[in-house]
Amino acid sequence: MLKIRITQLDGKLPNLALMRLSHWHRARGDVVRFTRSPYRHLDEPGYDRVYASAIFEYSRPHVERLKAEFPAAIIGGTGSGSATTVESVVGDHAGYSYDDYPGFAASLGFTQRGCRLNCKFCVVPGKEGKPKSTATIAEIWRGAPHPKHLHLLDNDFFGQPEEQWRARLEEVRAGRFKVCFNQGLNVRLMTPEAARELASIDYRDDGFTTRRLYTAWDNLKDEGVFFRGVDILEDAGVPATHLLAYMLIGFDKRETWERLLYRFNRMVERGIRPYPMVFGDRTRALPLGGLNARLAGRSLMEFQRWAIRKAYTVVPFESYDVNARGHTLAVPDLFEPEERISA
Repeated sequence: MLKIRITQLDGKLPNLALMRLSHWHRARGDVVRFTRSPYRHLDEPGYDRVYASAIFEYSRPHVERLKAEFPAAIIGGTGSGSATTVESVVGDHAGYSYDDYPGFAASLGFTQRGCRLNCKFCVVPGKEGKPKSTATIAEIWRGAPHPKHLHLLDNDFFGQPEEQWRARLEEVRAGRFKVCFNQGLNVRLMTPEAARELASIDYRDDGFTTRRLYTAWDNLKDEGVFFRGVDILEDAGVPATHLLAYMLIGFDKRETWERLLYRFNRMVERGIRPYPMVFGDRTRALPLGGLNARLAGRSLMEFQRWAIRKAYTVVPFESYDVNARGHTLAVPDLFEPEERISA
């Protein structure tokens, strides 16, 4: 019987790779201790094996701290800088343990892996290749008495063969599941058929309380195809107000505050909720691009916080107090509409 430490260094949701490791070790009779801390606590025993996972690049300091505490640790995940995979440890073992997440009631998994696109900022195509189907809804749901709430982590749900995504959505309808596509659906490749199927299911946010579909608008040149997809969804019965769009910022070398705020305002005007995702250094500023000089020196992190807190409903970004709790009423004037900016 081995003593095992499993460490989740980031991520709000349960970590499937660590859940698989935990299940494999528990099936062998090993004792597993789960933690989110990179530090060795005084009450911790000596371990036979230490695992950790880091998804995001900003977690590198936690990775280094854990390495200092446990030099022999096996660390994986995109944010770890390591190519180690869970398959290299457990082989084809397919079980997942939810024991380390007692407050998590939903079921988690992938119906497909891979992606049709090859975006320069994304690691999915390199790691997973082209889309392929992996599991049915019945295989992902944990069964009664767990609620029929599904977190599908698919990166390109409609990229798998059509007969497969249609079968999955029929399972969802027939089983009356609530589904959260929290990794996002590719609205740029949306078709009327896919939109009608989406409109027929009970899609939800990650709390399963609000009608929500997640998508992304990552660069200005995709404006036309992005809103074409939004229109297709609306025609099928999915209103733009149900959309949350991950908004990549800080990646495009041509990006200015003018270009960024144009993209942001276009979504807000349609009722879409933008959710900025910062690429690289969160503390850096952007060139003005012709906008108000009061934006000079403002950081991408400040913009992200202003948007996520929905402070834009109350105060323009150039007047936002990043240290304020919630919304701030410092300045009552709103943004003037931007002129169209060519990509």
